[in-house]
Amino acid sequence: MAEEYTCILVDRQKDICRVTINRPDDRNSIDSILMEELLVMLEDIENTKTRAIIFSGAGDTYFIGGADGIEMMQCDAAAARRFSNRIQKLFNRMEASPLILVAAINGLCFGGGFEFSLACDLRIAGDTARIGLPEVKVGLIPGGGGTQRLPALVGTGLAMEMILSGKLYAGQEASDLGLVHRVVTPGELDAEARKILAPIFRNPQYALSQAKRAVHSARNGGLAEGLQSESDAFSQCFKQDFFAQLMQRQLREGTLKTTAQVPDPIQVQGKEEK
Repeated sequence: MAEEYTCILVDRQKDICRVTINRPDDRNSIDSILMEELLVMLEDIENTKTRAIIFSGAGDTYFIGGADGIEMMQCDAAAARRFSNRIQKLFNRMEASPLILVAAINGLCFGGGFEFSLACDLRIAGDTARIGLPEVKVGLIPGGGGTQRLPALVGTGLAMEMILSGKLYAGQEASDLGLVHRVVTPGELDAEARKILAPIFRNPQYALSQAKRAVHSARNGGLAEGLQSESDAFSQCFKQDFFAQLMQRQLREGTLKTTAQVPDPIQVQGKEEK
């Protein structure tokens, strides 16, 4: 499948797949062809033993420089809605992926590029990166979920200032504001991504996937809906035997203290009824 891609480079390395957005002549911008290739790639990679994808941009200047301006400038209102729906579909699909997605932001990352990174689970920026949503400066607003995901990340007040000003934030400032998790030199991005993933990979993949699902559900509804989704995801973990086997091993090894006996749920229920 990799040889069929025209806009991305795919390099699978055991648990990790590196995907490079490869449109250097167009700021690595997002057009409809790239969107489709990313959707196909996700479906493909999810059917392998890969556990995480690290995204970066080709070259040293851009991670992703927004959505494709040439394609968008030809849109009327109806076509713009369709374009927005397509890019939102991609980012929703990324967010829903059971894999851990890491944005290794190695350059300018604005507009649709920042929205792309917001759909990833982890964001690492080079100290020379510049990040933000400058759409208002060209008479637009974020159309790829930025008005929804950014407030969820940093709060409504700060997100409002960022979106209305259209300001781009340098790497360290972006980290201070909570836009990214780590800031390193550009040459250290890949190593830092692997460093963050190492302790995550010690955990069973199904638990990571269920945790992602539960966390994201908090934004999609009220507290009651989020708590129900969390309970559903929590219960799904018990269809696997990882937790039970871990507890049994700790009991055998004596590393799990058992002085406090687990109450019999039937007895507890009887006491409550009295």
